[in-house]
Amino acid sequence: MLTLHTAPLLRRDRHGEPVPEHAVLVSGDRVEAVGPLAELTSGYAGARVRRWPGTLGPGLLHDGPLPAAPTPRERVHALLRTGVTAVLAEHLADPGLRAAVERSDLLVLATAVAPTLRPDGRADLAVHDVDGACLVTVVAGRIAHRRA
Repeated sequence: MLTLHTAPLLRRDRHGEPVPEHAVLVSGDRVEAVGPLAELTSGYAGARVRRWPGTLGPGLLHDGPLPAAPTPRERVHALLRTGVTAVLAEHLADPGLRAAVERSDLLVLATAVAPTLRPDGRADLAVHDVDGACLVTVVAGRIAHRRA
């Protein structure tokens, strides 16, 4: 099923100003297109439209040590609750932590340059409300966190 995900603020222009009324077209767990909502709506008339409050954008890269928590799984969930979809390999020396990250499908990167799409085209997205709190984190095309 095709879904157009849109939000009042999706991205910023070259001057850092928000660009309204854009959307991300997702088919299953793949990003098919990103562009103006009006163009994508007319080009994919049968697509379901999901409107999110706040800002819809790429998932975030966490480039420091993972937050402290009682278990590796809880350390990963602390990241997902903030919109993180990628971490640096250098912070995963603990085998239990590495296993928890791999099970979560977080992207593990060797450098702090995060791709906008995974090489296989699966979606990594985050939706933040107007106060900056993460509402939804999508990792590899599936919802990994959704605030109740």
